[in-house]
Amino acid sequence: MSRSRMTLGMQLLLLQVAIVLTTVVGTGVTAMLIQERQLREGYQDRMIAVAQSVAGLPVILEAFDDPDPSETIQPVAEVIRHASDVTYVVVANDEGMRYSHPNPDRIGERVSTDPAIPLSGEVYVGTQTGTLGESWRVKVPIFDKRGEVMGQVSVGILESELRADFLGGLGGLLAALAVAALVGVVGSAWIGRLIRRRIYGLEPDEIRAMLETREAMLHGIREGLVAVDDRGRIVLMNDAAARLLDVEEPGRMLGLPVEDVLDPELARFIASGEDRETPVLSGERVLLVHGDRVRVEGREVGSIAILRDRTELETTLRELEGAQGLAEGLRAQSHEFSNKLHVVSGLLELGHVDAAIAFIQRVGSGGALSSLDEHDGIADVETAALVLAKRSRAQELGVSLELEPESHLDQAADARERTDLVTVVGNLVDNAIEACILGGRVVVSIRDDLETGRVVVRVDDDGPGIVPERRAAIFEPDVSGKAPAPGKARRGIGLTIVQRVADRLGGSVLVAESPAGGARFVVNLPWHGAGVPRTDAATAASGSGGRA
Repeated sequence: MSRSRMTLGMQLLLLQVAIVLTTVVGTGVTAMLIQERQLREGYQDRMIAVAQSVAGLPVILEAFDDPDPSETIQPVAEVIRHASDVTYVVVANDEGMRYSHPNPDRIGERVSTDPAIPLSGEVYVGTQTGTLGESWRVKVPIFDKRGEVMGQVSVGILESELRADFLGGLGGLLAALAVAALVGVVGSAWIGRLIRRRIYGLEPDEIRAMLETREAMLHGIREGLVAVDDRGRIVLMNDAAARLLDVEEPGRMLGLPVEDVLDPELARFIASGEDRETPVLSGERVLLVHGDRVRVEGREVGSIAILRDRTELETTLRELEGAQGLAEGLRAQSHEFSNKLHVVSGLLELGHVDAAIAFIQRVGSGGALSSLDEHDGIADVETAALVLAKRSRAQELGVSLELEPESHLDQAADARERTDLVTVVGNLVDNAIEACILGGRVVVSIRDDLETGRVVVRVDDDGPGIVPERRAAIFEPDVSGKAPAPGKARRGIGLTIVQRVADRLGGSVLVAESPAGGARFVVNLPWHGAGVPRTDAATAASGSGGRA
């Protein structure tokens, strides 16, 4: 079976079996080497002890002066050989002539190996081949009473016996290794099955395809997607979510607590895993968030939130509302104009020409769709259009919206500044209109000539106002003094957006009591327009201008 067609389970099993067998074999070889060395060192210690004890026995030393030393030394050496379980104990004089040997026929012969090392007073340890075969042996010198070497003692054991002892002790070790290998193989098979279950039985190619599809889908959809685990840490944030939440590097947010990254309101909603859809304020955006819990095999592993930008929808709705207001105004003005034409026609048919002219002069100006002119001081086209639309809307609601004659605003070079100013003015005016009752009055002042590089927006209304103890909280989300309105999912967003825009730009927002009896909101923002203070003549001219 080729590797390309081998299943993941088989690959894991073979890999782990190879690792287990390599480890077991390596451990076994190491254990055998250690055991063989310990066995050899044990025999060496025993042989040295036997040889030194023989070399120090008085009966051995005294026998060297006998006419036939072997008669005394041979029986003693044989007893010691059998008692110590060694192959041989050979005692020889300083000329290498044997006084003892396991084979009595060898007594009286010269030793078969070089005795130079022990006769020099040193101890020899090593493997040599003698009359009995290859053996592991120890040779020690025998000293007389004067400290001179008068012979040697050689004690050894055959290498074949060492190997037999070594192989006889391998049975338990090999059995242990076999059990370890079997356990390792079974454990490897179990781990492979466990991993397969954890990845739902998918093969590597299927996992790669799913990952590629997931990445393409997550980063290709327009909706934002944020997922957190059961510990409240971010595990997923796609590009759309990063854009909506103003996050520059979404990859660095993974693993962080959700409350450290997102606005508190949004963080609480996502972490709660509530299965509902609700508008949430994040920064200066109004997001429509749908949350849900994530369950895998019946177990909750976290929560997920789908984010949609409702800011554009809110803007579209406002534009639609303005268009509907304009259409209603045009329809009403068309009806009113038709009535006026009937009056003029009747007066002319009756021959009252002077009365017709006087009627035309009296009602010819005004109307719902009059415009701002140059004397109103608002040179910024977007802001002027906004004030006109808001005035038309206010007129429909029976509220008078006036632009202070001293207002002055040059065209800004930065489109972002113009957008921010329109956001601030629109939200403040909407808030003021909603605060007024039928017949109420809203006064708007927009000036960029009070301080170089700054624009001051002031909106007054004659509504119920805001009590001092609520003025600090009025800019928080969902804090509003108005009753819920049909078609609006939540209140208390507009003023929050105003404050966040001001904070971002380094401006300020103040709320106080208005001389008109209601609330006064004053916003100070950077403004890089013409910034040239008006002369007295310009101020006088603006004072003679009309109201919006």
